[in-house]
Amino acid sequence: MDVMTTADSLHGDPHVDRYLETDGADGYHWNGTEILILFTKGHKSGKPRRHALIFRTWGDDAYLVVASKGGNDAPPAWFRNLEADPNAEVQIKADRFPVRARIAADDEKPAMWDRMLEVWPDYAEYQKKTDRVIPVVVLERA
Repeated sequence: MDVMTTADSLHGDPHVDRYLETDGADGYHWNGTEILILFTKGHKSGKPRRHALIFRTWGDDAYLVVASKGGNDAPPAWFRNLEADPNAEVQIKADRFPVRARIAADDEKPAMWDRMLEVWPDYAEYQKKTDRVIPVVVLERA
């Protein structure tokens, strides 16, 4: 018997699959925040990768995501993929478009970090768990 899960309980590949199948009707709203799907190329394999990430808009054509990995000392795979190739794609609901990623500059990061803390306060706790400086990644429409 299949058990239906609520969008808030979705994680990993099932979250991405449901989001893409429904153009975000399931999975865009998640645990009180909003999710985009980031498409990268594996930095070792070169294979396509998909990731569901909390995001916020920034300005007219940019989106913020946080490379926290829950406070792990190693960055998330998607971040390593973007380090190798900053050209990626994003899907927000049914809208899919190319982006170019960059790490927030030191002078702009505090405001961006605060914007992300508004929607996911746990990022502050994640930063306390690691000596790694957790970056804010800016995804700018290409």
